[in-house]
Amino acid sequence: MSDVRLRPARPGEEDALSELCVKSKAVWGYDAGFLETVAPYLRVTAEAIHEGRATVAESDEGEVLGVCQIEPGSDKGTLDLLFISPTAIGKGVGHLLFEHAKDLLRARGETVMTILSDPYAEPAYLHMGAKRVAMRPSDVFNGRELPWLEVEL
Repeated sequence: MSDVRLRPARPGEEDALSELCVKSKAVWGYDAGFLETVAPYLRVTAEAIHEGRATVAESDEGEVLGVCQIEPGSDKGTLDLLFISPTAIGKGVGHLLFEHAKDLLRARGETVMTILSDPYAEPAYLHMGAKRVAMRPSDVFNGRELPWLEVEL
């Protein structure tokens, strides 16, 4: 997508970006109760913005098309959030943010990016080079397992 630019998330955007995450998650058909329960886990944080760990993809007109947030580790950093506006899904925005997240983690000395993926999002991550290494129990719902993915940096 040639009309998309990446920029650091700005202080004060936390709520709007977090709402985008929930709207993006809703695309998979989850009901309102599920979305309300997971919403606290889909937060772009002021701390991440302050530390330069949250990035926004926007159109030339300033429309927010997506957001990602990383969490550095020691050798293995995490892609904490990657969500795309429903109107921009399938247009390359996710790929741009995914590659940017890898670059941010690589610049911090990480060698692997980990992802606790939504089952519906896993095929996109696999297409972009991630590999499933395990299934992990959900922190939110007992009995639900989520794909644990890794990408070599």
